[in-house]
Amino acid sequence: MSGRLPWPLAYTVSSDDCRTPMPLGFQAPLADAAAELAELGYDGVEVQVRDVGAQHAAGLRDALAGTGLRVLALGTGPIAAQDSLTLTDPSPDVRRQALDRLLGAARLAGALGVPLTLGQTRGTFLPGLADVQRTWAETSVVRLAQEAAAHGSRLLLEPQCRDNTSLWHTPDEALRAARQLGIAPDLVLDTHHLEREGLDALSAVRDHVTDTSCLQLAAPAGRGPLSVGDHRLPALLRALRDGGFTGWLTLEHTQDDTSPLAAARSWTALHDAASVLT
Repeated sequence: MSGRLPWPLAYTVSSDDCRTPMPLGFQAPLADAAAELAELGYDGVEVQVRDVGAQHAAGLRDALAGTGLRVLALGTGPIAAQDSLTLTDPSPDVRRQALDRLLGAARLAGALGVPLTLGQTRGTFLPGLADVQRTWAETSVVRLAQEAAAHGSRLLLEPQCRDNTSLWHTPDEALRAARQLGIAPDLVLDTHHLEREGLDALSAVRDHVTDTSCLQLAAPAGRGPLSVGDHRLPALLRALRDGGFTGWLTLEHTQDDTSPLAAARSWTALHDAASVLT
């Protein structure tokens, strides 16, 4: 693991199928990003994908070859962010394309042996259509969870603020939906989205640590890189340790100045905060 941290530390990157690197991840082609992150001391990457399938596993492995990094999860944000495909779109063809993309990502996740995360590709509701759009999304999410399980992966739901999606803004909402749908209630918690919903990130971690596979971190103001002295970090790390957390940490934030500098700042801030664990 990274220094004093007892969990793998990952950084958000974009796969080379993305039109451009995602703004909350390292701004470079995947192989270049991996080389830089390995030099900084990261353990792995969380890869954002747009249009992939199991056949892309070798390419991802090749991009990380020789770095010592591993893929910890696949994210699916670019499906919505770059191609405007969501599970709640009024167009049946758009919904079909969104689900097809997600199913391809699930098959790739299975080939890599990692989880798949679902956030903003859930989509947003239109006036008067919320009930039917919810049904469309829920039906697709069940299908996606089944596809992931069939290929040796698992689906993680990320509660996100209502600016991103109309579905499942809090950990309680996501867990309740998962249980009602009969899928495994594994979560990704993101400090930015929790705080945007008016939730205390520390309380959310304490309450849901046993259901959480990943904690994504960013500065509270502006969603930038972490800073040494961020008062939230020691308490969050202690809550993870005391709750028996067995997942990983991911940095997902803006790339102020340059990505190497942003990644270095966040790495340093986390390892400074980790002194509470020794």
